[in-house]
Amino acid sequence: MVVVVVVVVEFGVVGVLVAVVVAVVVVAVVVVVVVVVIVIIMVMVVIVMVVVVVVIVIVMEVVIVIVVVTVIVMVVVMVVVVVAVGMVVAAVVVVVVIVIVID
Repeated sequence: MVVVVVVVVEFGVVGVLVAVVVAVVVVAVVVVVVVVVIVIIMVMVVIVMVVVVVVIVIVMEVVIVIVVVTVIVMVVVMVVVVVAVGMVVAAVVVVVVIVIVID
């Protein structure tokens, strides 16, 4: 109360009103700046989360491709091995048959 009276006596009613308006404007500007900073931080966090999700999806796709390629290679190798073993067995059978026929 004393401070208000001193301010009124010192600056007059208009001075007090100007001081109140300036204080309100400063508080409003500070609040707006804080809200803008919080929104910017939230947007950055969302962007970072989206980037992380996209990177995880890309990595998962790469892993899936690697697994599929590995499975295909394993199947091809198994087929080649089976064919090779079959050819060896067939050759041995033919040799045995020839030996038996010759004998």
